[in-house]
Formats: sequence, C-alpha cells, structure tokens
Amino acid sequence: MSSATTSTSRFEVRYRTIDLVTVTTLGVAFGVIFWGWDKAYDPLSKLAVFSFPPSAGLLGGVWLTAGVVGGLIIRKTGAAFATEFIAAGVSVLIVGGNQWGFSTFASGFWQGLGAELIFLALFYTRFGVVVAALSGALAAAVESVYEWHAYWTDWGYDYKLAYLGFFAVSGVVVAGVGGSALVRALARAGVLDAFGPGREQAHEV
Repeated sequence: MSSATTSTSRFEVRYRTIDLVTVTTLGVAFGVIFWGWDKAYDPLSKLAVFSFPPSAGLLGGVWLTAGVVGGLIIRKTGAAFATEFIAAGVSVLIVGGNQWGFSTFASGFWQGLGAELIFLALFYTRFGVVVAALSGALAAAVESVYEWHAYWTDWGYDYKLAYLGFFAVSGVVVAGVGGSALVRALARAGVLDAFGPGREQAHEV
C-alpha cells in the first residue's frame, strides 16, 4: 500500500456483516492491547528518559492505532471512530480495568473522532501511509487538547504544546506508519481479501 493508495468509494455508509464483525474484532483485539499498555504506561513514563513531563506523549501512539487501522481496512464512514471507541471501552471493561476508569470512554471518543476526520476530509478515497500518518497526528492533537483540560490542568501552555508535539510524533510513527505497516502485513497474509487492502495486494502480485 503506497502513499497514493486510492479507492473509488465515497461516504460509503452501508456496512456488510463482515465489516461489522471486523470492526468489532479489531476493537476487542486492540482493547486488550490498550489494556496491557495502560498497565505499562506508569512505570515507563517514570523512566529517566521521560524526565521532561510532556515527553510522556511519546508513549501515546499505541492508543491511537485502532482507529487508524480500522479506517485503513474498512474504508467506510465511521469505521475509524467505531474501532477506536470500542477498543477504548474494552480496555476499561476488561477484568481489572485501567487507572483512568470511565474517562477512557471520552479519550476513545476524541481519539476516534480525530482519526476519522482525516478519512472524511479526503472523502474516503485515499488510504496510504501519508493518510495514516495524518490520521494518527490529528487523533493525537485532538486527544491532547482534551487531556489539557482533563489531566494537565496545572501545566502552562509551553508544556501543553510540547505534550501535543510529542504525542503527534508518536501518532505519526506508531499509529500512522506502524498501523499502515500492520495493514500491509495482514493483506500479504491473506486475511484482508474481503477488503480494499487485500484486493490491492492481489493486484500487486
């Protein structure tokens, strides 16, 4: 899948059964990953390398990946948002939950919205690595603004903007580039034959 990957669909809202099943499956799978990353976040963020508090934003990209991957695979209106929101919910409802509790649903909402808006702005016609990176970056930016008011209320705007920058970098690299690479790998493995990435892989072979 190159940065020029395109699709002829525009604002496709009719979901097939396999689309709904895949959104749910991705959401649950990423929710488990998010839950594990929730547990790892506190000890990792306390490492010396993150002694500048806003640099902890570099750890955030993992939590943005579900929306980007869902959008790249399903390629229909709402897929990125739904996948991210379901994943956030699963990370709360799984046994043991996480340290942020039900506020995670708000994060899932804003992260999913940010990821979705890039696909919407391009009329669901482009799905390459550049689009994935932009989706990850905007998801990070929207989530950062939410966190300024929810968690980082005592920070000045220098810290807040630095956090947004670090978070956006992680969104581009981890959720964007990493998510795009994951979709390509799944397409090569033949598990996405019913979706755009799988069909594109078949054409390349």
